Amino acid sequence: MSDSRVGLSVTHRRYVPYSHAHYAGDLVDGAYALGLFGDVATEVCIRTDGDEGLFASYSDVQFRAPIRAGDVLEVVATVTRVGTRSRTLDFEARVVCRGRPDRGGSAAEVLAEPVVAVTATGTVVVPPAA
Repeated sequence: MSDSRVGLSVTHRRYVPYSHAHYAGDLVDGAYALGLFGDVATEVCIRTDGDEGLFASYSDVQFRAPIRAGDVLEVVATVTRVGTRSRTLDFEARVVCRGRPDRGGSAAEVLAEPVVAVTATGTVVVPPAA
């Protein structure tokens, strides 16, 4: 029997402010994406279970491309498994817009193809059903 919650996807978009740059080249630390995964996972739990839930663990995190200040990220969580109290989610953070300081102080562009920056699989838990 299939659970209708499997396959549910939630998407957030977020501008990465320059105040979050920690490294040369306006790079942002990888934990920034993990924080966004937590935000989108919270919405998934609210939609599937009417509770914010708790993030229990990551089973896989892959940093595939840099995230920079001035980027616009699209962060997606998709439910891949539903247990009694746990939910497995696949995450992807994609850069959809990027600042272009080489063209001017406030120049930016929409990328023709999004760049997958971070992927992960995680587990959230929710209270028992009433």
